[in-house]
Amino acid sequence: MVEVRRSTVLDAPIEEVWAILRDFNGHETWHPSVGASRLEDGASGDMIGAVRDFRLHDGSRIREQLLALSDVETSFTYCIIEAPVMLGNYHATVRLRPVTSDGQCFWEWWAHFDPPAADKQRLSRFVAHDIFEAGFQSVRALLRGECRFTAPGHRSTIPVASSVVAAEAAAIVVTRHGRPIVMELRTVRVEPPGPGEVRIRQTAIGVNYIDVYMRSGSFDLIRPPAVPGMEAVGTVESIGPGVASLKPGDRVGYACAPPGAYTTMRTMNAALVFPLPDFLSDEAAAAMLLKGISASFLLHDVYAVKRGDIVLVHAAAGGVGSILCRWAAALGATVIGTTSNAAKAEQARQRGCAHVILYTEEDFAEAVMRLTAGRGADVVYDSVGKDTFETSIRALAVRGHLVSFGQASGDVGVHSIDKLASRSVTLSRPNYGHYCDSEKELRTQTDRLFAALREGTILAEPPTLYRLAEARAAHTDLETRKTVGSLVLIP
Repeated sequence: MVEVRRSTVLDAPIEEVWAILRDFNGHETWHPSVGASRLEDGASGDMIGAVRDFRLHDGSRIREQLLALSDVETSFTYCIIEAPVMLGNYHATVRLRPVTSDGQCFWEWWAHFDPPAADKQRLSRFVAHDIFEAGFQSVRALLRGECRFTAPGHRSTIPVASSVVAAEAAAIVVTRHGRPIVMELRTVRVEPPGPGEVRIRQTAIGVNYIDVYMRSGSFDLIRPPAVPGMEAVGTVESIGPGVASLKPGDRVGYACAPPGAYTTMRTMNAALVFPLPDFLSDEAAAAMLLKGISASFLLHDVYAVKRGDIVLVHAAAGGVGSILCRWAAALGATVIGTTSNAAKAEQARQRGCAHVILYTEEDFAEAVMRLTAGRGADVVYDSVGKDTFETSIRALAVRGHLVSFGQASGDVGVHSIDKLASRSVTLSRPNYGHYCDSEKELRTQTDRLFAALREGTILAEPPTLYRLAEARAAHTDLETRKTVGSLVLIP
C-alpha cells in the first residue's frame, strides 16, 4: 500500500474554500484535468454514496464514489471505482482546517492505493503532482479571481480565464552574461499550455556545456534575464488544444531549443516532447538525452563510423565523450581517448577506449601516430576547441574528418583552410539544432538512442546530482573539469 500526502495553505477563510470543495461534482469547475462530470442516478453533490462519472481532458473516463462527508470536520473521503490507470484500492481524503485569525485555511489531501510495483514511482508522482498539486494551484487561482466558480452558498461568479491557469515555479535565472555567480534562484510565472503545447512538471534537469556557453554569452542563445538549459524530464501536467500524442500523467523528456530547462515547471511545444521508456529513470534520462542524441548524430550522420575505423575522442571521460567511446567501440571502431589524469583514463578505458592518452603529459597527435603506426585517426571528435584544434588536425589520417562540436577551452579562432590540405582534411562544425529541429528528425535520433540503450550498446550511468539551487556549483565543477560523466539538477 502506498500513501501519498500533500498539504497547502490558502489565503482564504475556511468557509469559502469548503464551499468550493464540498460539492462532490464541483471538481469540473476547479481541477485543470477534469472535463465534463455528472452524478449518477440523480444524486446530489453532498449525498453519501454518490457516484460521479467524469472524463479528463485527454478523454480518459473515471468513476469515483463519495464515502463520507462532514461539515463539522470539513472533510470528505472518496474512492475510485473505475479508472484507466492501475490505482488499485484507491481511496483519498480531503480535510480543511483554519490556520490563523487572519482567515487562512490549511488543506490536507492524502490517498492510499496499491500500484503495480513497476509503476509505483510514476503513479505516486502522478497522484502527488498531477492530481493534488494541480488541484491546489487551481483552487488558489480561483480564489484570486482567475477562473469561474459558482456553488451553493457562494455569492459571486468570478470571470473565467481558463480551466488551466498560470502557475509559479522555481527557476534558475541568468541575470547577465558572466561567471556562475550571475545565476540566481527565482520564482517565475509559467503560462498554461496553448494550442499544440504541454506543461511539464519537471523532476530532473540535465546540465550540459552548452548551458555554460549560453550563461557566459559565448553563444547568443539567451538574452538575460533568462532561464538557461536545454533538457529535462518530468510528467505532463496539462495539455493544450490539439495535442493528441501526449496526455496528463505521461512521463516525458525533451532535449532541444528553445532554452529554459532550469525550472521546476515549463510549457513546451508538444512536437518536441517525447515519451520515455520505462527502463530509464528520470535522473538517468536527464543525464542522457541531449548527450545521447548528440552522440547519435555525430556517429551516424556527421561521420558514419564503421568497423575498422580509428576514432579519437577528446574528453573521453566526459558526458558526451564517454557515450561516443562506448558506442563507437560497439560499431567496430578502435577508440583512442584523451583525458587529463590517470583516474579519468581508467574511466575512459571502462567506456570502450582501446588506448588512452594523457594530453597533460604528451603530444596527443604524436601519440596517435605512434599507436596507429603512422596512419592517424579516421575521425576526431573534438569538444575542447581552442586548445586542441590544430593538434587534432595533425592527429588525422589522410582524408580524415575533424568534427569540432564544442569549445570547452574557447573558440578555435581564425584559421587558414590551407592547413587542412596537408591531409585533405574534412572539417565539420555541426549545430545540434539542425539534427533535431523537427518532430521527424527528433524521432530518428531518439529511436536510435533508446534502441542502443535497450540493447546495452551504451549504458545510462548514474549522474552526479545537484539541487536546482546548487546550479552555480554544478557549472563551476563542470568548467573546472572536476566531474566525470553527467551532471543533473533535481528540484
